[in-house]
Amino acid sequence: MTTELSFSGKRALVTGASGFIGSALARRLAQLGAQVHGVSRQSQPADEYVTRWWQCPLEQIDSVRAMLADVKPDLIFHLASTPVGARALELVLPLFHSNLHSTVNLLTAATEHGCERILLTGSLEEPNVGPDWPVPSSPYAASKFAAATYGRMFHALFNSPIINMRVFMVYGPGQKDLKKLIPYVTLALLKGEHPQLSSGVREVDWIYVDDVVEGYLAAAVAPGAEGSTVDIGTGRLHSVRIVAEELFKLINPNLKPTFGSVAERPMEQVRAANADESFRRIGWRAQVDLREGLSRTVDWYRDKLERGLV
Repeated sequence: MTTELSFSGKRALVTGASGFIGSALARRLAQLGAQVHGVSRQSQPADEYVTRWWQCPLEQIDSVRAMLADVKPDLIFHLASTPVGARALELVLPLFHSNLHSTVNLLTAATEHGCERILLTGSLEEPNVGPDWPVPSSPYAASKFAAATYGRMFHALFNSPIINMRVFMVYGPGQKDLKKLIPYVTLALLKGEHPQLSSGVREVDWIYVDDVVEGYLAAAVAPGAEGSTVDIGTGRLHSVRIVAEELFKLINPNLKPTFGSVAERPMEQVRAANADESFRRIGWRAQVDLREGLSRTVDWYRDKLERGLV
């Protein structure tokens, strides 16, 4: 369990701090006594959890260097990215700049300035390394795989205190991308609409957002974890069909989902986190099971919908 003493007084830089995971992480860090500096593409209103907001274009190395020289962070949590999984040519260059170019800039500046630990955010979309050359399934997957490779190189050559957090399918209250399966199905049902679904056969390791945050905190202070890749997932697979059916039960048990109206994406990854290895490396396991997490998520969206906030 993460202790307040581990983070009290630390200067934490969180890129993507206005996003789904980043905002939850910033809030938790502040509660533990850290001084949180948030990085976002757009200007942000004052936030009780963020000491200062930075609008820093991470694709510009001089801007990144200037920000780090001013902040002097002890801990860097790099969550900023463009998480678009579509298989489209026009996404290659934007995702290269947003996800890879920015990461290499941050790694370079952080290594020049020095800090205690840098946590990169990877993805289950990254291909596993095996005897054959791995083929990424999308421009997003390629950018994340390359970023993790750069992280390992920075650790090996320059002793940069890198940990690559390979995050699996995150869900929970506050998810802002309403096209993702769980918020999409939840809101459709709460509005009395019938969601359009794929076949539902794909199996996914779903992880609740609060568990993800605790995983980042555990990795930030775990001794000897530098240079490793840590899976942030439950280690269990549940199909899209099972998740959709559970949401129907929670919201409108009189309705039954119909599957197959949306085409499957090619080269979808089916992979469970290595939860035992994650526990060995950073002493962390997911705590919230799927049914409980979905129930909390539905309650959150129902409240926001009733108040006209979504």
